[in-house]
Amino acid sequence: MDAATLTYDTLRFEYEEFPETKEPVWILGRKYSVFTEKEEILLDVTSRLWFTYRKNFPAIGGTGPTSDTGWGCMLRCGQMIFAQALVCRHLGRDWRWIKGKRQMDNYFNVLNAFIDKKDSYYSIHQIAQMGVGEGKSIGQWYGPNTVAQVLKKLATFDTWSSLAVHIAMDNTVVMEEIRRLCQSNFSCAGAAAFPAVESDLLYNGYPEEAGVRDRLSLWKPLVLLIPLRLGLTEINEAYIETLKHCFMMPQSLGVIGGKPNSAHYFIGYVGEELIYLDPHTTQPAVEPNESGCLPDESFHCQHPPCRMSIAELDPSIAVGFFCNTEEDFNDWCQQIKKLSLVRGALPMFELVERQPSHFSNPDVLNLTPDSSDADRLERFFDSEDEDFEILSL
Repeated sequence: MDAATLTYDTLRFEYEEFPETKEPVWILGRKYSVFTEKEEILLDVTSRLWFTYRKNFPAIGGTGPTSDTGWGCMLRCGQMIFAQALVCRHLGRDWRWIKGKRQMDNYFNVLNAFIDKKDSYYSIHQIAQMGVGEGKSIGQWYGPNTVAQVLKKLATFDTWSSLAVHIAMDNTVVMEEIRRLCQSNFSCAGAAAFPAVESDLLYNGYPEEAGVRDRLSLWKPLVLLIPLRLGLTEINEAYIETLKHCFMMPQSLGVIGGKPNSAHYFIGYVGEELIYLDPHTTQPAVEPNESGCLPDESFHCQHPPCRMSIAELDPSIAVGFFCNTEEDFNDWCQQIKKLSLVRGALPMFELVERQPSHFSNPDVLNLTPDSSDADRLERFFDSEDEDFEILSL
């Protein structure tokens, strides 16, 4: 049987149990011990939203595919890393999904943003159709950079989450650009800066005091995605320690990547193995039941997670981080700076205060000085195989 068409029930008994090891287990910024916290590890993994191939959903574009089996794995991984951002935004990192337990409305609001229908913010339909503008026809395989670009565009329509999405170009994170982006909607002073506080609070489902505090912070929650290439045909081992440290940060959203033409969503590591959720399982599309509730069990991986050697990772990846507040971002910057001092950990990207001169020079990019970040990115990243500067020793 083709692995891509295995059902959830077929797969659930074929995964290895978690290894008995003294090595700490890191899951998206949380540290666990296998010996004393195995249940907590599995609950954390199960609580992540798991998006897999689906079949029998409404045709994409009205006449296109009704299944993404065989081509949608990176799109599903993009959904998973972005869903983790929405979970952190609306539910918090400590939120847990427990089978059979009634969940809050915000949980279903997050889940509905990814359901396989054309009017969901981040559905397979929206991603596939928006990808046409990135040069990808519907049904074509994506790389990590393309799905990141598409998700950034789709996020502009998600006013409920109100995220600032930044994709770091040329292996460089510019702090000034991010601060400008996250504070861009708060340029007005006084009451004019808060035109619809009451209605927004009711729509978002937040307690009043939390919503006001969010607005007074003058910071849009940041989703930072960093496309990287960490070698030619295989990962340069000099980056392995740095990659591990990314999973230790409380701001971690994980990593999308995998093996050639086979994408995974990496959520942590133990020892020399990466822990990941695998989208290569075809499940039926889900519709609300008669009472209007959405059956959600198939969106949570209820078996031990998959693992693979870090050395087997394809060098083309995208790393994600979520900074809910400006303090979170400042803390992340400090951690990245400290990481550059760790012996044996070669930086995967550069963190700078201001845009390097070779970015801002229009002659270098052959673009006008006021070109948008997205325009520059499209010029830099117009091919999945050739869109990264190779990082080497």
